[in-house]
Amino acid sequence: MNEPSKAVAPPASPAKLALAQQAFEQFHSRCFWFMCEDLRVGEEDLETIIRGLRAHGNREAFLLAAKLCR
Repeated sequence: MNEPSKAVAPPASPAKLALAQQAFEQFHSRCFWFMCEDLRVGEEDLETIIRGLRAHGNREAFLLAAKLCR
């Protein structure tokens, strides 16, 4: 039987990962207190970074999350 194909997201660009790392470091105490401080943000962490910025951040964090979604 044919299974429905799942949409595969393109790999995150180095610029997007750098922005996510910057956001993680800037908002660690507010949004990511439950994560290790010395985390190197990888593609697998993007969803968690975006959710944390949206849920626990201020306006600046929310706007950074929007940039990470592009």
